Amino acid sequence: MMHKIFEMPVADVYVHYVNKVERKERTETELVKVISWLTGFDSKTLKGHLKKRSTFKEFFKAAKIHPNAKLITGSICGVKIDEIEDPLMKKIRYMDKLVDELAKGRPMEKILRSGL
Repeated sequence: MMHKIFEMPVADVYVHYVNKVERKERTETELVKVISWLTGFDSKTLKGHLKKRSTFKEFFKAAKIHPNAKLITGSICGVKIDEIEDPLMKKIRYMDKLVDELAKGRPMEKILRSGL
């Protein structure tokens, strides 16, 4: 099944990510760090994708997902991440979950699954 979000520009959602984390006293720099960890993009590459309005499909096709991303568990929007079968949707939900954790004030090393 083709989800509408697959063809949506990441930039359209990114602005909401920024607002969400900044409302919770986190920074866009921290957000970029989290997204860079997940995707393997440096901040310049990430900003390039936002500027050219890459869709989620294009964005994640170009990404090199971090090997520890599989340690991201729990639910997002009432759906357990482990139960998501579509690989692209799973990557999108990984990113949503990381943004949630950042907004909830989790320590960066826990969000980046580095102490595991």
